[in-house]
Amino acid sequence: MSYRTALSEVLADVVGPVAEATRVQDRFPRGTVTALGQAGLLGLTVSAELGGGGMGLREAVDVVTRTVRVCPSTAAVLLSHYTAVAVLKAYGCSWVRGEIAAGRHLASLALAESASGADGGAGAGDPLLDPRSLATASGGVVALRGRKRGVVAAGEADTYVWSSRPLAARAGLTLWAVPAHAPDLFVPARPGVEGPRGTATSTVFADPVLVPAEAMLGADGGGLDVVLRTVLPWLLELRAAAQPFRPANPVEPGSARHRTDSLAAS
Repeated sequence: MSYRTALSEVLADVVGPVAEATRVQDRFPRGTVTALGQAGLLGLTVSAELGGGGMGLREAVDVVTRTVRVCPSTAAVLLSHYTAVAVLKAYGCSWVRGEIAAGRHLASLALAESASGADGGAGAGDPLLDPRSLATASGGVVALRGRKRGVVAAGEADTYVWSSRPLAARAGLTLWAVPAHAPDLFVPARPGVEGPRGTATSTVFADPVLVPAEAMLGADGGGLDVVLRTVLPWLLELRAAAQPFRPANPVEPGSARHRTDSLAAS
């Protein structure tokens, strides 16, 4: 079965029937994510050798474009997932890549900083390129400290792609694969109004979170190149695809056609 056929079935049978409840009740679409995983769509961009779909950005854009027409919340979750997977499939451990390929693992980005950095100062640079989060190593263990805002699927994802200042490198940033079950990774019980409704978008706190040194994605300080060459291209393309669906030739309020239609309806 092609990924497009699988997606059509999931959209019709699972996503569509709960899309309104997802939005109105601000409820994370866990059943939808499970169905997408079982249909091979969470693992769409993981290599076929690991059991994934072996597809790329073009197919991910197609999935998000078609999904946003049915459920914008689900499309936002897929946007963050596919972008995070683009990093994990290049630098993540084989177990995580295999779990994603099998549809059992949801990934998300934790890159943008909260208004106040881990050191108490405001982040002056680009929120993706100039992290304030800190990383300190002791033996084979790394302590991550910081707050990440706008994290989609916060408390729902299985792995977060997290950015910090380098451990030892003089410049750049470092990326980490942070498992959701890591002790002291904190997500507020009530995420508030961050992000689209139903996406569980919230701030995620690490104060600190301990991860093994092997959780580093790429080289220390090399995360900046990964963000520029991988994260941003995927993020920009998928964000464009995830714009709220609008019917062709929409009627603008105040236009001549809008006034004519209004009079006809009155």
